Amino acid sequence: MENNNFLLEILVQELPYQFIPSAQGQLEELFAKLLNENKLSFKEIKTYATPRRLAVLITGLAFSQEDIIKDVKGPVLNVALDENGNYTNAAIGFAKKNGVSVDSLYKKDNYIYARAEQKGKTSKEVLKVNVASVVNKLQGAHFMRWADYDDKFSRPVENVIALYNDEVLDVEIFHKKSNNVTKGHRFSKLQTIEIKNPLEYVESLKKVNVYADVEERKKVIIDLATKKASEANLVIDFSNLDDLLDEVVYITEFPVPVLCEFKKEYLEIPDIVTVTVMSKHQRYFPLYEKSGKLSNKFITMANFVGVEKESFDNIKTGNQRVISARLEDGKFFYDDDIKTSLESKIPALSGMTFQRDLGTLLDKTERIEILSDYIADLLKISDKKDILRTAKLSKADLSTKLVFEFTELQGYIGENYALKSGEKENVALGIKEHYFPLSANSSLPSKIEGQIVSIADKIDTICAVFLSTQGDKKKKRPTGSNDPLAIRRAIIGVLKTVINFNLKLDLVLVIKKALDVISKEFEIKIENETLDEILDFIYGRLSVLYEKNFDNDVLSACKSENPLVDLNDWLKRVETVNKFVKETSLSDILEAVNRVIRITKDHKSGDIKENLFVETEEKALYDVILKAPTINYSNISDIKVFVEPLNKFFDKVLVMDKDENVKNNRLNLLSDLRDKFNSICDFSKIVSR
Repeated sequence: MENNNFLLEILVQELPYQFIPSAQGQLEELFAKLLNENKLSFKEIKTYATPRRLAVLITGLAFSQEDIIKDVKGPVLNVALDENGNYTNAAIGFAKKNGVSVDSLYKKDNYIYARAEQKGKTSKEVLKVNVASVVNKLQGAHFMRWADYDDKFSRPVENVIALYNDEVLDVEIFHKKSNNVTKGHRFSKLQTIEIKNPLEYVESLKKVNVYADVEERKKVIIDLATKKASEANLVIDFSNLDDLLDEVVYITEFPVPVLCEFKKEYLEIPDIVTVTVMSKHQRYFPLYEKSGKLSNKFITMANFVGVEKESFDNIKTGNQRVISARLEDGKFFYDDDIKTSLESKIPALSGMTFQRDLGTLLDKTERIEILSDYIADLLKISDKKDILRTAKLSKADLSTKLVFEFTELQGYIGENYALKSGEKENVALGIKEHYFPLSANSSLPSKIEGQIVSIADKIDTICAVFLSTQGDKKKKRPTGSNDPLAIRRAIIGVLKTVINFNLKLDLVLVIKKALDVISKEFEIKIENETLDEILDFIYGRLSVLYEKNFDNDVLSACKSENPLVDLNDWLKRVETVNKFVKETSLSDILEAVNRVIRITKDHKSGDIKENLFVETEEKALYDVILKAPTINYSNISDIKVFVEPLNKFFDKVLVMDKDENVKNNRLNLLSDLRDKFNSICDFSKIVSR
């Protein structure tokens, strides 16, 4: 019977919203692992979550494991049988232990065996024993112990439901015994509700004003907010509000929209400031007029149940007071900032530290100018005036009062102030976009000014970090859990910008230039291995960037031709090699190629002399080399022509001939081939499919 259902709900005090989606994923994975390891089939595992509860619903669960019949090895024959061939007490005890009759025992390989039936455990038994340990495996930031208990969790647990069909499983989690009663929304008129069946869980909670299904709750928020905006003849744009929407979903159980407003005079501030204050600082949904203009109205989503007008008025008044105070600050800073030009704010950067032992933001700005000029030359750009102007002004807004108050607006404020100062639109855009991408999947700089200054800024930061952490300080370099200057994101940004816009840019030269500029400015000696460490670190990010597109062995093989010299050529190489190894039977090719590579490992190429050929197979191989076109990754399939003559060569020719001249000539012949193969990729890294 496979129509059994199980429900687990852990009721807690309000959880940090960042932990909730992680907990959902962990619970689904942990229960799937538990059931699979115990060979219990199921139809679906679905998780539910609100700020106060985490729940798992398993449907279509098998009643039990399958029974297993297995051969069990018993005592050796001279122990199991007496001198008359009768079973001894040892054999009788073995049979009893395995639940079989003595007559059913049989002999094999000098031992007695029993064919025993092992009854499968019921899914109810498996869950009862393991549910608590599964929950205890949940991980998250800032887990704490509560009261006198040793168990750690994100917040204190108030109640546990463990329901197998209509039966309460005897389970104890965080010192709370299971039952089938849960609490509703804190302000619900009906405070508790009994869950009679796991399949009724979601609908039952709605009776106590709780939307347990995250996706349903998100849809409710979108629908209610859209309707409320429409009632005010306004629109709401969710396309750039994913983070806000997710956060609101995870801080509400029963969302209710409240329409609020602020003074229209605050619309004089740049929209990015107002929208940032609303969406990122206060969790409000900005509203727009149908023309696209930002409105002075907004929606806050209350986690609230009830229809009392006084309660709504209190929520509205409180939120309007908060937003007004924040926007008043923003307006004051904005009005003060625009009294002077953006360029006039550059000197103030001299009082702002970029990085310990690596000077100020003014120093960094000057290095960005030098690198931008150098990159423009490498890209053969003759008119660099706007690029250099963008570089000069790139960090100026960091000294403004508005960015000091709202740091996430760096670049955006620079663009606004640049336009107000009379700068060109492409320069202003470059100031904003040189920080791009802001996240893994966000936009890249759209114009050449932003692209070049972005690369210069990020390469400078990368090199500065590696230079300041040479020698004994290497442990301070960025890791997966410690990357305060977002070096990894900076590297990805550089790589994506060069590749997406097909920039013919040698990043190795740019990195060398950045290291040289920084080292001279601060009198830092560049250690021999620092450049290689930077290149390896960047290549590691490049591999991560494309690990889902290409096989790891292909990425590793194509590293032999330094990818950072020409990223777009490298990408074409990887695409071609990856396609070749997927579509080609490689065993014969790899055997021949790798044999050449092994034999010539320590031999440098030299002149091939036909008069030193002794065997016809040498001449035949040489003729193929002469007739074959230049081998490169674009015609990689031509490598097949060498397989047959190489096999014949190795079958008939002894490379290490006693005659030194003959031996070296044969090694030169093979080395020429090796160099051709290596110009494509390092075939020794390719795995045969």
